[in-house]
Amino acid sequence: MATRYLLYSHDGFGLGHTRRNHLIAQAVLEADPGAEVTLITGVAARPGWLGSTRRLRVVGVPPLLKDASGAYRSGAVPFEDAVAQRARRFDAEVAEHRPHVVVVDRHPGGTAGELRPGLHRAREQGAAIVLGLRDVLDEPQIVRAELAGDGWRDVPELFTEVLVYGASHFVDHQREYGLPVTPRYCGWVVPRPRTGHRQRWSLVVAAGGGGDGGPVFDLGAALLAGRPGWNGVMAAGPYADRASVVAAGRALGHRLTVLEAATGCEELFASAGAVLCMAGYNSTLEALAAGQRPILVPRRSPRREQAIRAWRLAALGLADVVDEGAAAAEVDWLLGRGRRLAPGSLQTAGIDLNGARRAAARLVQLSMGVPVR
Repeated sequence: MATRYLLYSHDGFGLGHTRRNHLIAQAVLEADPGAEVTLITGVAARPGWLGSTRRLRVVGVPPLLKDASGAYRSGAVPFEDAVAQRARRFDAEVAEHRPHVVVVDRHPGGTAGELRPGLHRAREQGAAIVLGLRDVLDEPQIVRAELAGDGWRDVPELFTEVLVYGASHFVDHQREYGLPVTPRYCGWVVPRPRTGHRQRWSLVVAAGGGGDGGPVFDLGAALLAGRPGWNGVMAAGPYADRASVVAAGRALGHRLTVLEAATGCEELFASAGAVLCMAGYNSTLEALAAGQRPILVPRRSPRREQAIRAWRLAALGLADVVDEGAAAAEVDWLLGRGRRLAPGSLQTAGIDLNGARRAAARLVQLSMGVPVR
């Protein structure tokens, strides 16, 4: 009999949440030969790594995307309709497929509480319910206020376990945020590091999904313009302003390659002399996994998550940080420093990149003790 896992991805802004759940889903399929996984996501873009297979179903729901102010919008349909459709689809998946394990990403009740009926149904059916959280959520006072609200009121009773995709010495979710339960820290969830790549690009520029990556792309183009002997590649995510990145490519001619709608940068980073990127979870950890000491340009709104991650990594000696809007002349000197991490740097800093495997192992353990009725 198949063991059934249901993973629900918070959408937000970009691809990070869905990317983490997809990597964990792949690790579950490797760890449990009898696993069948359903991944529910509202991402509007469909990157190459996100697709259904015989044992992995990808179910789409209306997106709820965060705008520059931090508020959510639904796009093509009214917000209330999108929330209602998401609630019905999640509940129907729970009712029909009766998962042994349910994993909810970031918000315990969903973006607008849409998961609660389905979660209570899953609990009545006997499923283990798991909350997955990234390493950095936001400024502690903001997270504490969120955790004191209605959205978190029944977390200790409803959820079997909380997994953090990071480490307690980097962010302690109980001490800093007041998390009402003791979580299990799994390490960071990133694709397996790729080695053996020869340098192909002097500079790789990336900004995750790309929707707010304009300043990073502009800085990357300016840095290349100031170094005539360098070549580079710009990994424009699916939400990037196509016109601006294409214009940068034209201005630099053959020295800049623009990869439109690029997602997942591990191979590009592995073949780079230097990496310039935002400080989102995926891009940053993929750069570290590739042995890079990235130059990070963190977003500071609507959440300060990226700035916190960037500066803590800098304090550990694993990255350099520059402000959004910094002049290329102020950043160029960093390109002359060694941009590769010394062997053992991540281990010394306590950065464990086996989070997908560790999280999957725990989910499989939970499934073994769950007799779904």
